[in-house]
Amino acid sequence: MTVTGGPKSKAVQVADALRDDIKKMKPGEKLPSQRELMDRFGYASQTIQNGLAALRTEGLIVSAGNLGNFVSDGSAPDGDVRDDIKEIRSQLKALTERLEALESRSVPGGA
Repeated sequence: MTVTGGPKSKAVQVADALRDDIKKMKPGEKLPSQRELMDRFGYASQTIQNGLAALRTEGLIVSAGNLGNFVSDGSAPDGDVRDDIKEIRSQLKALTERLEALESRSVPGGA
């Protein structure tokens, strides 16, 4: 059974708020820095990154590395698929490490 209508995750809240901001912005405009977004929302860096990742997936923003995130012009992304794969691998590694830590706690005699 799928539950719907529950509270939104913090990352979804970030993405929703930025989606509204983006509607008022022009293509190529820079979004606030990650630090500014952390201050605005009061959420951790990873939460902000997850919200931004959702917007990148939707094609609403493009990342220019250390230069920041910019409103997309709606064209096809010019990023390399390898960058996406690298990001997915990084997230999978972090999740695997978290799962292993949780599993070690649940084993009798675990730390």
